[in-house]
Amino acid sequence: MTSTPYDSDALLALGQALLQAGYQFTTITPATHRRVNGRPEHAWARDLRGVFGWSRPFREETVAKEILALMRRAGVLAEKDGALCATVRASSIGERLYFHSAFPTRDEDAVFFGPDTYRYVAALKRDMETLTPPRRVVDIGAGSGAGAIEVAARFPEAQVVAADINDRALALAAVNARLNATPRVDARYSDLLQDLDGAFDLVLSNPPYILDPDKLRYRHGGDMHGAGLSVQIVDAALDRLAPGGTLLLYTGIAIVDGRDEFLETIRPRIEATCDSWSYEELDPDIFGGQLDCEGYEDVERIAAVWLRATKRR
Repeated sequence: MTSTPYDSDALLALGQALLQAGYQFTTITPATHRRVNGRPEHAWARDLRGVFGWSRPFREETVAKEILALMRRAGVLAEKDGALCATVRASSIGERLYFHSAFPTRDEDAVFFGPDTYRYVAALKRDMETLTPPRRVVDIGAGSGAGAIEVAARFPEAQVVAADINDRALALAAVNARLNATPRVDARYSDLLQDLDGAFDLVLSNPPYILDPDKLRYRHGGDMHGAGLSVQIVDAALDRLAPGGTLLLYTGIAIVDGRDEFLETIRPRIEATCDSWSYEELDPDIFGGQLDCEGYEDVERIAAVWLRATKRR
């Protein structure tokens, strides 16, 4: 693993300072973010939401000296064209706060957080109400750690692994776990569970699912119009779930001529392995702009779907 530039203690203190200041921000789609930031009156940040939510350039006097000092210590302050800017964003889900990458997310190791994260967490919260408390949990491709942390907050006795192949994501997930008082979340490197031992009572994931020409890790889902990685996650989870264990998967699926190739692909394995399972569209039409991109010429829509599958005992 390579090192990341963050001072975790200082970043934790920065998050605590933001919470104490009453900071809240809901992260939106990149397209909407770009439109709002493009308005002339938003050329400069005027408050903490502008700095840490909208990722706007700011002047030194915009934030308190204590906040600026913590940003410097944490390694999340940059200067560009004579302006200061934060290299992380901070987003809210309820009372919890999560650090992730600043806008725009163009780097190979960017840590994504957006509307998919909110849909993912909402579906998790709904299904956790009917789950037997798990002892061992893993979030595959945890990113900021939002899913793992929400599960750990609901089941405080569980051992929860926030697994990712992105060192920057692991660093931020570890800080976010401390910030949100979930000490049993362990941010660990793992590629599709290959670096972890044992069985799990609960496997969850919100993987990349876009067919990205640059193959950025936080966006690119591989073949099958971006569903390839989701298929791999289903296979890995079913191999490692304990008897009676559950897979919860949020992903995006390209619908071609009314067909859901992802569901057609995973159905035989799930029906052969699981006692019960359900599959639903949470949103029938997301990332519509993606249909103008190469590789989507035959796609009529991208749907956000939720899979719950419980392995046979």
